[in-house]
Amino acid sequence: MRVIAVILWLSIGLFGEATPRGAQTHKRITTPAPKLTDAQIDQALKAKLVKSKMARNGFTVKINNGTATIEGKANVIQHKGAMTRMAKTAGAMRVVNNIQISEEAKAKAKASLASGRRRAQIKRSDPRSQTR
Repeated sequence: MRVIAVILWLSIGLFGEATPRGAQTHKRITTPAPKLTDAQIDQALKAKLVKSKMARNGFTVKINNGTATIEGKANVIQHKGAMTRMAKTAGAMRVVNNIQISEEAKAKAKASLASGRRRAQIKRSDPRSQTR
């Protein structure tokens, strides 16, 4: 036990203390993001939507107390998730996504899954379905 205490005492004497006496250690202080008003969220979301290809889908967006409610129909399955992410990045604290996916888009996705995995998704150890 004394040996450990001597080694510890010597290491502090040789290498100094981790922080000098009287020095303050800096602690990371996290502050919550400032809450945007409903009008600011609405404006930011509509600006993002105008720039995207999803504007032609005609989604309706309502903001109430930081919650974005999105409604409409989509012909591409990925647009539903993209709208949720877009609302979050615009400042919405919560998103209610009521976008309906068309039957055509569901059939297209089902056919894509039935045709098999894409080349980029195939592991190197899996046999190739196509020969080069």
